Amino acid sequence: MTDSPNVDLVRSIVAAWDRGDYSAVKWADPQIEFMIADGPSPGSWTGITNMVEGMADFLSAWENYRVEAEEYRELDHQSVLVLHHFAGRGKASGVNLRLMRAEGASLFLVRGGRVMRLVNYIDREHALADLGLAPEGKKP
Repeated sequence: MTDSPNVDLVRSIVAAWDRGDYSAVKWADPQIEFMIADGPSPGSWTGITNMVEGMADFLSAWENYRVEAEEYRELDHQSVLVLHHFAGRGKASGVNLRLMRAEGASLFLVRGGRVMRLVNYIDREHALADLGLAPEGKKP
């Protein structure tokens, strides 16, 4: 079975993030809604320029920050959930995210080949709860 065009788009975005490349924004709708839902610096931004600024602020606290995908779930014809873990080291704290097995998620809302909304979760369980999905290993 092949992935849908939405999953293929999301895979290409996350593949760049896995390489530590957050520079591409061609995939984003000009009026994208971008959120960091939880963690130490939650926030919400609208538009590509504001998304880039919000993400740059978040990334500035880390060295070699990357998102490493574990699973892609197409929730409906527009929504793709990516379960992932983080890698990187805190600039101030020196904390190594890989050693902590930090697990998060990203929810992409795609319409017409563009991401209209992107919600990043530092806490995977928070994402699953927001979406009404059972925590991993538990039945709904």
